[in-house]
Amino acid sequence: MNEDITFIIDTTKESMDSAIEHLNKQLLSIRAGKASPAMLSSVKVDYYGSQTPLSQVANVNSTDARTITIQPWEKSMIQEIERGIMIANLGFNPMNNGESVIINVPPLTEERRKDLAKQAKSEADDAKVGIRNARQDANKEIKKLDISDDAKKNAEIDVQALTDSYVKKIDEVYTVKEKEIMTV
Repeated sequence: MNEDITFIIDTTKESMDSAIEHLNKQLLSIRAGKASPAMLSSVKVDYYGSQTPLSQVANVNSTDARTITIQPWEKSMIQEIERGIMIANLGFNPMNNGESVIINVPPLTEERRKDLAKQAKSEADDAKVGIRNARQDANKEIKKLDISDDAKKNAEIDVQALTDSYVKKIDEVYTVKEKEIMTV
C-alpha cells in the first residue's frame, strides 16, 4: 500500500480513537444510578478568588453505591464546596459534618433515567459525527493523491470499513451505558 495512503488511514484512525475516547469521558459524567466521583467533575469551587475544579481542593470518593464523600484539604473550604455543588445544579443536596461534605445520591426516577438515556444517545450521535468528519477528511486527502483511480477507490473502501467499525464501537459503548442507566 502507498505510504501516503497508510499515513492518511493511520491519521484517520487516531481521529476516530479520540472521538471514542471523548465519548467515554462524556458518558462517565452521566449518572447511572451508582454514586461516582465523576458525577462531580463539572463542579467548580471558589478557591481564594479563582474557580478551581473540586478535585483540586478535596478528595472525592464514593463510599458506597449511594454516597459520595468529599474530604476538603482545608476545613475552611467546606462552605465553598457546598456552594459549588449547589451552583453546579446537579440535583444533589450536600450535607456537612464539620469534617467533610456528604452527598446522598437519590435513586433515579423512570423519567430521569429516560432523560439520561437521551443525553447518552446525543453524546453517541456527536461521536458518530466526529467519526464521519474524520472519514470525510480522509477521503478529501485521498482524492488529492497522485495515484491511480483504482488505488483511490480501494483506499476509500478501506476508510469506509474503518468508519463502519468505529460506528459499531460507538453503538456498543452506547448500548452498555443505556443498559447501565435503565437498570433499577
